[in-house]
Amino acid sequence: MENPSVITQKKLDAAHTYAEYRTMLDELLARNQTTGPKQTPELVQYTKLNIQRMHRWDKTAVLNEHLVETLKGVQAKWIWLILTEGWCGDAAQTIPVLVKMAAVNDNISVKLLLRDENPELMNQYLTNGARSIPKLICLQAGKLTEIGTWGPRPAVLQAMVMEYKKNPQIPYSQFTETVHAWYAKDKAQQLQQEFEALLVKWSQKMYV
Repeated sequence: MENPSVITQKKLDAAHTYAEYRTMLDELLARNQTTGPKQTPELVQYTKLNIQRMHRWDKTAVLNEHLVETLKGVQAKWIWLILTEGWCGDAAQTIPVLVKMAAVNDNISVKLLLRDENPELMNQYLTNGARSIPKLICLQAGKLTEIGTWGPRPAVLQAMVMEYKKNPQIPYSQFTETVHAWYAKDKAQQLQQEFEALLVKWSQKMYV
């Protein structure tokens, strides 16, 4: 599948590195703001929590040995373009681990774009009709051909979220606590397992 025309080199050049993204969130939070056009105390508080989560993952995330070897085996040059927002809890729980994965191999670079600043791109990557984030798009560097996608969360957790949406028996605030408890208990193992399989699939796709 060829990537949508909305992904251009100009757009990639305007994207943030992870370090730039983190700095932007810190600066916004210092002004009691977050990313995106909607500004509420709740979203600012989510952003504050997410900065803490990312900081924790930056320090504690450990990649398993088999995943590291698989990452080292990636020979093609890829760009992992991630759509995100500072208030998104799932993004805070996964992006630091994805960044740590990419750091294993110089052939993989990470770029981040804000969802609400790029609606035409987000609309190309809806999940069940929703603008769910984070959304990772793996691109072949240079050609900007789409190799594959991932997101917005590990499959096991995504199934839990979809089941909740069909039959919400507890308040959403309580459910989000369950989600974040799942991330803490899982320690990014499901995410890593999914990417072990995706890396193989994407690498094979390069030579079909």
